[in-house]
Amino acid sequence: MSPRSQHVRFCTSRDGTRIAFATRGSGPPLVRAAHWLSHLNHETQCPLWSPWLTLLSRRHTLIRYDGRGCGLSDREAEDFSLDRCVEDLEAVVESCEIGRFVLVGATIGGITALAYAARHPDRVSHLVIVGGLAVGRMARNPPEQVEEAGLELKAIELGWKNDNPAFRQFFTSQFIPDSTPEQARSLNELLRLASTPETAIRRLRPFHRVDLRELATTIRCPTLVVHSRGDARIPFEQGRALAALVPGARFVALESRNHWVVDSEGAWAQFAGALDSFLPGLPQAPDRLAAAVLEALTGRELQVIELMAAGLDNGTIGRRLGISEKTVRNRVSTIFSKVGVNSRARAIVWAREAGFGRKPAGP
Repeated sequence: MSPRSQHVRFCTSRDGTRIAFATRGSGPPLVRAAHWLSHLNHETQCPLWSPWLTLLSRRHTLIRYDGRGCGLSDREAEDFSLDRCVEDLEAVVESCEIGRFVLVGATIGGITALAYAARHPDRVSHLVIVGGLAVGRMARNPPEQVEEAGLELKAIELGWKNDNPAFRQFFTSQFIPDSTPEQARSLNELLRLASTPETAIRRLRPFHRVDLRELATTIRCPTLVVHSRGDARIPFEQGRALAALVPGARFVALESRNHWVVDSEGAWAQFAGALDSFLPGLPQAPDRLAAAVLEALTGRELQVIELMAAGLDNGTIGRRLGISEKTVRNRVSTIFSKVGVNSRARAIVWAREAGFGRKPAGP
């Protein structure tokens, strides 16, 4: 199957809204709750989201869906409350006929995932929340937050109808300030394609007012909360506060300014490593292609990729191995060529999939 292959189907939520969902990959089920705006088809070609889909479907059957009013799902929905969004997730899970599964949610998807896990403790084996919160912006209630949220919604209403992407770029610069131009353009286009301005507002507004602090304390499954330190969309403190509420939650602070980490930054490998160490039952043996690549690597290259997968930079690797930093750079370039990647972040993800970097790198 092509990495971008997916099978799109439809199910019906409790109020009759048709929800589009897609599956890809193989292995234990992993469900991604719908975030604010999505489009199943566009995401597969999107430089921002395509690496996420690859990451989440490496060893799992990834199931994701377009929220009501978005993408391939019914655009004419009336109720966008949290309860309806949870019912959409319930409909997808039931349609796929899966038992226990890993549930991943980012931003609004994190709120939906949190509510679902509280209502269905027997279904969620592991919960992952990325860039999440327990208390919405308007529920925090300082006047400046209320005013800022109102201005944001007005910007969507007035600006998103225009072909000029300037208004959408305002949101893109909050979500992924340290992205490549291609990644930024792809998110601008996704915001335009995913929904109408009116529906974008209606999807966003209920989540500004949620307060799930009490609900978060009832979560009983293993939980990983991941949040970027420099997140301009949802403050870092909100993610940390959420992790403190969920019993036994593991909290990982990503060294990034992006709300959604991108595969062109160093935090991507940190994010992938956090998932690897948290999710259970991941096969350790490399596949046939990976095994062939491993055979092509020299002993020194294997040493370099082990330390690189452990998160060390070229200078540190050189000191560990007693070679110059320039020699390490040359070895890393050769590794890129043999592995078939064009960035350090992607090489680290490949190396972790092949079993490198799983033990702490000693001095």
